[in-house]
Amino acid sequence: MLILNTHPDHDKALDPADAETLSLEEARTVERFLQHRPNHEPTPLHALDNLAKELGVASIHIKDEGFRLGLGSFKALGGSYAVIRLVLEAAGRKLGQPVDISDLQSPAVRKIAETMTFGCATDGNHGKSVAVGARMVGAKAAIFVHSGVSDERVAAIAQYGAEMIRVEGTYDDSVAEAERVCRENGWTVVSDTSWPGYERIPSLVMQGYTAMLGEALRALPQPPTHVFIQAGVGGLAAAVAGYFDIVFGDKRPKFVVVEPERAACILESARVGHPVKVEHGEATIMAMLECYEPSLVGWRVLSRKAEAFMTVSEEDAAETMRRLARPKGSDPAIVAGESGCAGLAGLIRAAGDAEARAALGLDGNARIFLINTETATDKARYEAIVGTAPDKVLETA
Repeated sequence: MLILNTHPDHDKALDPADAETLSLEEARTVERFLQHRPNHEPTPLHALDNLAKELGVASIHIKDEGFRLGLGSFKALGGSYAVIRLVLEAAGRKLGQPVDISDLQSPAVRKIAETMTFGCATDGNHGKSVAVGARMVGAKAAIFVHSGVSDERVAAIAQYGAEMIRVEGTYDDSVAEAERVCRENGWTVVSDTSWPGYERIPSLVMQGYTAMLGEALRALPQPPTHVFIQAGVGGLAAAVAGYFDIVFGDKRPKFVVVEPERAACILESARVGHPVKVEHGEATIMAMLECYEPSLVGWRVLSRKAEAFMTVSEEDAAETMRRLARPKGSDPAIVAGESGCAGLAGLIRAAGDAEARAALGLDGNARIFLINTETATDKARYEAIVGTAPDKVLETA
């Protein structure tokens, strides 16, 4: 399913707060902070030339965030960045002087960080990022996980010293519980979704994502004409759409938001013209995208800067995982988790539909940019879907 953006705000300027969050100046700060992270190096940008020829477009490039900071997903950039910023700001207030990233490991800053606890709800990747950020600065982390988060993903977060708190229900239930418990205990919520009165910290999380976009634009041979990005609550999609709008202005690429059919809160919001919460039904394999209510900040950006909204099926995602693992021709093998390849699944679905191709202008001149947002964060589930262990796929890459 694909619908075009008919919102009255479409093509209007970004809200001033969002324009500041996603500005080039702030993006440079994110990249400067990133230089102080262990294991930092730019993630690969792959050209899928054979697939581009098959789909009848000029080029396809995919940024592979499965290698980001050894944490397996793009979210390594968001939650931990927000934690670091919040610790530095708290230290600056208490010490009465400016505090920068180079001061992060100083005894005075560490002493302040030790008094702080950061909490969040997660499907897996965001919680890992917050836990790693807290561990880096010497703070504590409390991570809330809902019923659908696998034991493997819980263990992957717990290894960083976080307190793990199970919550019955969906991701949205865990968000509400995290907010309640953190408020009662005086902890700081570092959420990747926003709600009325809670916008700045999710904006910092979004800001952290801009680092990979600067890397991608420096590596791309030409600017993209189309971007297909997957969405859960919409934070990543909004970060990409807003940042590219700032960089390219009226020459920005056409932006398509891709969601699972079973959790399409942003598409439904676009359909009715305002943010809505959709009903929870059968779970999707795209667990990192299983969100039922959009981020208000994310929606504010996407209602202005997305050209279209679409959904993909469970089999679309599974088949795209297999296709990336066993590519044709000279295309590289890529390990993409169930949610990681949803943007590409959307492109393949749109390219195979004459009406969607025409609506989006997907022709022989189209240059597509995508992000593989995660590697196999649940290896057993990946092997069950793809039929090959992720390590074996990487051996052929």
